[in-house]
Amino acid sequence: MPWLTAEEALQALKTKPQTLYANVSRGRIRAKPDPADPRRSLYQAADVQRLAERHAGRRKAETVAAETIRWGDPVLSSAISTIIGGRLFYRGRDAADFAETATLEQTAALLWNGDAAEALASRTAAGHAAPSLQAAFLALAGRVTSDLPSLGRSQAALRREASGVLCTVADALAPGSSDRPLHLRLAESWQRPNAADCLRRALVLLADHELNASTFAARVTASAGAALSAAVLSGLATLTGPLHGAAWQGVNALIEAASAVGAEQAVRRTLAQGYRLSAFGHPLYPDGDIRAQALLSHFLLPQPFAEIRETGEDMVGEKVNVDFVLAAMAAAFDLPREAPIIMFSLARSTGWLAHAMEQIDSGELIRPRARYAGPSPETTINP
Repeated sequence: MPWLTAEEALQALKTKPQTLYANVSRGRIRAKPDPADPRRSLYQAADVQRLAERHAGRRKAETVAAETIRWGDPVLSSAISTIIGGRLFYRGRDAADFAETATLEQTAALLWNGDAAEALASRTAAGHAAPSLQAAFLALAGRVTSDLPSLGRSQAALRREASGVLCTVADALAPGSSDRPLHLRLAESWQRPNAADCLRRALVLLADHELNASTFAARVTASAGAALSAAVLSGLATLTGPLHGAAWQGVNALIEAASAVGAEQAVRRTLAQGYRLSAFGHPLYPDGDIRAQALLSHFLLPQPFAEIRETGEDMVGEKVNVDFVLAAMAAAFDLPREAPIIMFSLARSTGWLAHAMEQIDSGELIRPRARYAGPSPETTINP
C-alpha cells in the first residue's frame, strides 16, 4: 500500500494538521509509524485521496458506492465485530485478550448472543476419520434442501438451528469425540495433542472479521431468507478463493521458492514480477495483523518461515499477517497441508452464522444496483 508523509497528506487534503489527526483517530485514515523515523507517521494514500475527493465534492453517488465495496466506507450496520485502532473486537471485547482463555464454543456464544452450552447442544458423532473440506461442502448442501427458510423465525429458534449447522460443519472439519471442545477434537483428529492450545487460540481469533468477502456473501444469502445452512455454504465457497481463506497457499509457494533460491531472492523475484506477497500486510492493520501477533508467541517458527519473515518485513515494509502464521503453524506442528483452510473454515462458520442471524433480524434484502457499462440498449420508436 502506498503511504504518504504528513506534509503530503495535508497537501492533498488542503486542511490543518488537527483535522488530519482527527480523521486518524476516527478511523477514516489509516496511519502507521514511519520506519525511517518512529517519531513521525505515514498515512494511507487511498484513505487520504478518498477524503480529499469527498471534501472537494467531486464524487458522484455511483463513485461513492463503487469505492465503498473496496475497503471503503461501511455499507451496513453490525454489532458483531469491528477493527478499531489496530485491535479486533467481538461485541466490544478485545479478541486477542479473549483468545487467551476462550474456546470456539464460547466465542460462538458471544457472537450469537447465546450461551456456550447452546453453541453445540446437538452434537453428533462424526462418520469419517479425518478433517475434510469436501465433507463439509457435501453435508451443508445436503441440509440446504431440507432446512427451513430463515424468515419469520425467532432469534431463539435460529440460534438452535445455528447450533445444528455448526455441528454439521464440526463433524466434517473436526471429527472426534462429540463431548470434547472443538480444538481438542481437531488436535485429536490430526494426532497432534501438542498443537491443541495453539489451535484453540487460532480458532477464536479467526471466528469473525467484520464484513469480509465470505461474510458479505453469507449475509447476502441470509438476506434473501435462505436457510442458515445456505448462508454458511455461501461463506465457505467464498472462503476458498486465493485472495481470502486460501491465501496460505501463496505463503507456502513463497516458502518453497525460498528453499530453492534463498529468502531474499524469493521475495525479490516475487516483487520484481509485480506480484503481491500474501504473507505480509493487511489493509485494516497498518501496524501489523493483531491476530498474527497474538499467535506468533505461542509456537516456534520453523527456520524457513523465520527467514522469510525477517527478510520480507524488511523488504516489503509490512509485518506478517494471519495467513503467514496459519501456514507456519501447520509446518511447526506437522499438520496436513490443508490445515490452514480447515481451521479458517471451522472458526469462521461461527461468524457467518452470527452475521446471518443479524441480517435476518434486520429484515432487509441486500440488493445493490449495477452501473451499466454495456452496449447502448435498443430503443423502440413508435410510428
